Amino acid sequence: MSFRLSARSSLTAFALYATAASSAFAASPAAVLPAQVLQQPNVSLALANDLINATLAACHAEGRSAVAVVVDRGGNLVAVQRDDNVGPHNTDAAVRKAFTALSTKSLTRQLATNARANPDSQNLNTVDALLLIGGGVPLRIGTEVIGAMGVGGAGGAVQDESCALQAIAKILPAALPAPAP
Repeated sequence: MSFRLSARSSLTAFALYATAASSAFAASPAAVLPAQVLQQPNVSLALANDLINATLAACHAEGRSAVAVVVDRGGNLVAVQRDDNVGPHNTDAAVRKAFTALSTKSLTRQLATNARANPDSQNLNTVDALLLIGGGVPLRIGTEVIGAMGVGGAGGAVQDESCALQAIAKILPAALPAPAP
C-alpha cells in the first residue's frame, strides 16, 4: 500500500516540524553561543542622574551655572539638565562634547589641544559630529568606556571640564581619566 501526501498536508507537516524545531532550538540555553552575545557595562539612568546632579552641584559651588548631559556607550542621550539662564546653544554643545569624548575615548579639551598641535589631527574639526572644545569627559569602568559626560555654559572649557571631573571623582572615582595638560 502506498501512502501519498497532498501538497497541502505536506506544507502542514513541514510547518509543524519547523515550529517544533525552532521552539526546541530557542528554548535550549546551548542554542545561543556565549561568544556571540555581548555583555557590556553601560550607563544607567540612575547613574546618569547622579553624575549630572553632582556636576551641577560642583558648578554651583563655584558660583557657576551650566548644562550637563550624559550619553551611554552607544552615544544615546541618557539624561540632560540645564540651569536657568544658560544659553540654549550650550545644550547642543554639551551633547556634542559628550559624543566626542565617547567617540574618541578622550577628554575633549586634551583632544582640542592635540588637534591644534598635530597637523594630521586638524581635520577632526571637519567632522560635524565632533566638537573640539573642553567639557567632554569619557566615563570608564576599568579600561572600558561606558559612556561620557558633556558640560557647557560654566564659563569656559576649563570650568566645564572641572565640574564634570569633580562629579566623576565623587560618583564614579574608578572612571577618572588622566588629567589634561
